[in-house]
Amino acid sequence: MMLMKGQLKFYVFLLLALISHKSMFGQDTRTQYPTFLSKSYFGLDIGYIDYRFSNDQLNQGYHTSSIEVPHAAVRITLLGYRFNKYISAELNYMRPISWVRYVDINGASWNLPVAMNIVTLVGKPAIPLNEHFFLKGELGMALVTRAGFAIDDTKLMEDANYISCSFGAGVSYHLNRHWDLELDASITPAHSAGKQPATTFLSTGFIYKLQPLSEEKVARNASGGYLFPHNLLQLGYATNEFGYALNNFFSKGPVPVFWGGDVHVAHGISLHYQRNIFHTRKVFSLDWGSGVSYWKSNEQGESFYTISLYPMLRFTVIRAKPLDVYFNYSVAGPTYISKIKIDSLSTGERFTFQDMMGMGVYLGKNRKVNAEIRIAHYSNGNIFPQNEGVKIPMTFNLGRTF
Repeated sequence: MMLMKGQLKFYVFLLLALISHKSMFGQDTRTQYPTFLSKSYFGLDIGYIDYRFSNDQLNQGYHTSSIEVPHAAVRITLLGYRFNKYISAELNYMRPISWVRYVDINGASWNLPVAMNIVTLVGKPAIPLNEHFFLKGELGMALVTRAGFAIDDTKLMEDANYISCSFGAGVSYHLNRHWDLELDASITPAHSAGKQPATTFLSTGFIYKLQPLSEEKVARNASGGYLFPHNLLQLGYATNEFGYALNNFFSKGPVPVFWGGDVHVAHGISLHYQRNIFHTRKVFSLDWGSGVSYWKSNEQGESFYTISLYPMLRFTVIRAKPLDVYFNYSVAGPTYISKIKIDSLSTGERFTFQDMMGMGVYLGKNRKVNAEIRIAHYSNGNIFPQNEGVKIPMTFNLGRTF
């Protein structure tokens, strides 16, 4: 029994040490990239998209003699991971810059858009040709989404949402330890059940690779003497008493850096926890966060809730004796939403994404008190045909760091 008590005390001590503010060795390791991030990369491709839209996509009884097919498209590598120099995996989002449009249907002068995008999760093997050039392959799965259209509640083209494959090849040029230039071609096959033509994408672009920071950089970040709280617990209250002017300014105004939404929230409460995993010497920090929120819609007073995980980028722009001032931004946080139809509008499926932006302060000698104002948004990024989006008005948060 004494041995068991001794073991219990040891495990309790070990647990407390692991969750303590400081590591067991008295060293703050947050000034180095976490292992996963140090092998990650991000990218952007711009290129030519081709798909043979025709009358085959229209429902029976409808035809067109004029289809506009813009060919400019972009593909964003949301996250890539290098297992080693010969194999990597990446998550991509690809869409045309402008939608395909059916201009003339049954002789009527309509101009109806076909919103479409493809999300791919692919493996990318690489064969070195020399020190700088690599031949790359691409093979994996694709989630294809197409939003059809209707006239007076009559569906002329059906929606499509299905899983297919994606394959391709390309050449990359290793510029330096961070930057690679790429030339790629990829294909998503046609899908007869969804009446969706094959999609071909030819592109050029770049990837930016994160690398472990040097010992000198890590030491410099750690010696700055600036506080970056390890943990933050926040309680927030959202209200539309001040309207949606702030949401509209950042989504529709002169600075379109955020998103709006057709479903408007009237008020709600939220609880968030954030854990800092990396910071630079003075300004930038990266947190992982989680949150649960309860909302009431504006039009019909419907209740729903959300549960989210998310990354949080924070930029501390002012360091003063009484307080620190920061701006933060979070995008594409995977979220469960309890309702998929709110105020008679379809938001898609129960899986969606959370986006937030705001500004706040840390107060006190040890920066234990936090206050923040932010706006938020939920939408599925068009990975489902229905995607009205949810607009969260100004939210006031009070928090405690530890």
